[in-house]
Amino acid sequence: MTMKKLIAIASAAALGLGLAACDSSTENAAEESAEATEAAVDAQADAVEDSAQGTATEEAAEDTADAMRDSADATADAQEDAADKIDGGTPE
Repeated sequence: MTMKKLIAIASAAALGLGLAACDSSTENAAEESAEATEAAVDAQADAVEDSAQGTATEEAAEDTADAMRDSADATADAQEDAADKIDGGTPE
């Protein structure tokens, strides 16, 4: 597991614990699901990059991985915003 991935997971866990005190269990579950999906896509993107490392398609693979991460991030943000509305609260 790369350092970047470890930092991202640790940050997400810390953020999740911080939000746990304020949010309903339903909202927390929805946010955790969004974070897990984003982490899974990040792992897939890492695999895409790793598989092309040192080949002629390395740059294209990096672009693909970046697009995967951007899409997963946008989707997770939208899911987390929707989860925030479960309690009628503002995003945290």
